[in-house]
Amino acid sequence: MAAPGSLVAPSSLAAPGPPTSAAAEAPEGFAAFVAGLRPEARARGVSDAIFAAAFRGVTGPDPDVLARTKRQGEFARPVWEYLVGAVSSGRIARGRARAAALADTLAAIEARTGVPRWITLAFWGVESDFGASAGSVPTIRALATLAQVRHRGDLFRQELIAALVILQRGDIAPERMKGSWAGAMGQVQFLPSTFLQHAVDFDGDGHRDIWTSDADALASIAGYLKDLGWNPAVSWGYAVSLPADFDLSRYAGDFGEFAGRGVRRTDGKPLPATGRASLFLPGGAGAPVFLITDNFEVVRAYNTSDSYALAVGHLADRLAGAPALASPWPSGARRLDAAGLTALQRGLSAQGLYAGEADGRAGPKLREAVRRYQIREGMVADGYAAPELLDRLGARP
Repeated sequence: MAAPGSLVAPSSLAAPGPPTSAAAEAPEGFAAFVAGLRPEARARGVSDAIFAAAFRGVTGPDPDVLARTKRQGEFARPVWEYLVGAVSSGRIARGRARAAALADTLAAIEARTGVPRWITLAFWGVESDFGASAGSVPTIRALATLAQVRHRGDLFRQELIAALVILQRGDIAPERMKGSWAGAMGQVQFLPSTFLQHAVDFDGDGHRDIWTSDADALASIAGYLKDLGWNPAVSWGYAVSLPADFDLSRYAGDFGEFAGRGVRRTDGKPLPATGRASLFLPGGAGAPVFLITDNFEVVRAYNTSDSYALAVGHLADRLAGAPALASPWPSGARRLDAAGLTALQRGLSAQGLYAGEADGRAGPKLREAVRRYQIREGMVADGYAAPELLDRLGARP
């Protein structure tokens, strides 16, 4: 997960890091790396006994973890393909069943945090299928593997030390500390630093148990969203329809302004009376359209993928009883892969329209740059990073 600043979303961790060498992956090099961690761990209050227990049986890097750094579903697939699995009919049914079984717990968490139960459940569903798939990779080995090869610089070294601090505090035993290949843990997929700051002992047993306690997992998600700035007054966003010849260049404003311009929710309910939003067309003009609020960026702080954020929001709506999206997604549409998005970012940067790292990821900065270019060129300003833009810019992957 990624709060602004020091925390990073697990699903944003797949950008290729520096190439690993045979020497770096050799067991003797790994052992020296682990031994070099001990002084830093001691400085954070980790005893030698806990340190030894944490690394018992961890004799070398995990090759599967190293392989996983090269791929990532929510960044590699178009949003409409990602949604098929993330918001399936089976997941909706399981989520509604869990909502009924945990109704009292969810009500108490919602009352404490102000975060709607449906959005909390949706995160739980996307992260671990409501606790059924919390991850089986030993966290210490995964983090040590990534830290040794300096995948994303010093990030994973810091997370590894934070994981040792968690073990020292006694929230979980070393053999039970498991999660994803990238070190995100348990039912909520918190990185260790996120756990230390935001995990909650909601069931009152003295342990913040995001691995086996549904109550702690749900309360930790909702508490984290509250800390990130979730606004209870509005949703993450709303699926909407646009009138014919709608001016997409005016893509941000008050809800009242959008309503006055003929924008309507597809479920027939009125837009909020107050608040601001912006248009989001993740499949371009002719595909589903959303008005997203600042809460959409709160979701993206948990995981920086637009596809992930849309999946969480739409799953929350479906769990609450909303219908499926009315507009179809594009069929067989061309799309830019990471190399193409990187080239597009560089091309827009050369035009003075994009500022930031060319990281090959779609997000609000790229959408804004694309819209500015489209407006300047008299194109439909849908903000969609279409392959045709590369041709117009003369950019190549």
